[in-house]
Amino acid sequence: MILDRHERINTAEIQARLEKVAETGSVEPEKPPFPAEEITEFIDMMQVYEGAMYEISTKLEVLDSEFHVHFAHDPIHHMERRLKSVNSILGKLQRRGLPMCTKSIRDNLFDVAGIRVICNYRDDVYSVANYLSSQSDIQVLRVKDYIKNPKQNGYRSLHVIYAVPVFLSTGEHYTPVEVQFRTIAMDYWASLEHALRYKSNLPDAKLTEHSQTLLDCARSLQNIETQMQNIHRDINGAPQQEEAPTSQAFDPKR
Repeated sequence: MILDRHERINTAEIQARLEKVAETGSVEPEKPPFPAEEITEFIDMMQVYEGAMYEISTKLEVLDSEFHVHFAHDPIHHMERRLKSVNSILGKLQRRGLPMCTKSIRDNLFDVAGIRVICNYRDDVYSVANYLSSQSDIQVLRVKDYIKNPKQNGYRSLHVIYAVPVFLSTGEHYTPVEVQFRTIAMDYWASLEHALRYKSNLPDAKLTEHSQTLLDCARSLQNIETQMQNIHRDINGAPQQEEAPTSQAFDPKR
């Protein structure tokens, strides 16, 4: 199942938003506005990012189907796709002190297009990530394994930035897509932690208390997942993987 966190690109809406920023610099008034002459280029760029996102998600669907045929097991529970909004893209450039232009986006932001892949077991996370990485037209730009090395707050997930070719009339364009792989348990923990951190107005004492409880829950879930993983291995012949993909030097002409 695929859940889209955005509708297909609305070029009129993007253009209107960028024109407003170009005129007023309203994302952050004291910073330089987005150049009006690059609005069309920005829209074209977003269509390429969208194309790359759909290329990756199609590859993931094919892999999931192959697993089902070979092992009677679906490693992917569901996927969520999203493109960053105009405000989110420009806001990130400003927070990092980067130039407000399309070149700056291409050179510095690798999560404009994103897919979250929710798997059933930890083996599935590593198997799907590695099988995707081994495809001949895919490049692995960056890997952060927060499953082997959880964040201090207990967050666990495997983050991989892939580059995939998008074929246009001007030729192929290798485009980055950030894919976050996690299990169902990792995902519902992360959703609750995100809500606590960014969507609650709790007093500091209660926030600290809940944060510690979530950290304890993360450790408990890790132990439970390990036990369930071992049972799954005994009753299912699906591949067993323990290592994340390896990043490569980016070759845009590959």
